[in-house]
Amino acid sequence: MEEFVVYILYSEKFNKNYTGYTSKLIERFKSHNILEIKGYTLKFRPWTVVHVEFFNSKSEALKREKYLKTGIGREFIKNLISQL
Repeated sequence: MEEFVVYILYSEKFNKNYTGYTSKLIERFKSHNILEIKGYTLKFRPWTVVHVEFFNSKSEALKREKYLKTGIGREFIKNLISQL
């Protein structure tokens, strides 16, 4: 059974965060920090994983990712980052 992860990355250097989901966290993290040659996360390297949540289905992970991108979710992320 495949496991899905919702993750929050934080770039301290640029004070930016990024929320995404994947079934392969380590490979995705490498992509954000090393392998990508274009895209949003390329501009704000280096990234640190500050939060992960595990789900049994892709639909659950997508629902949580979408929630974290709402106003309430962004407030959760802001509070999380302020505690670093």
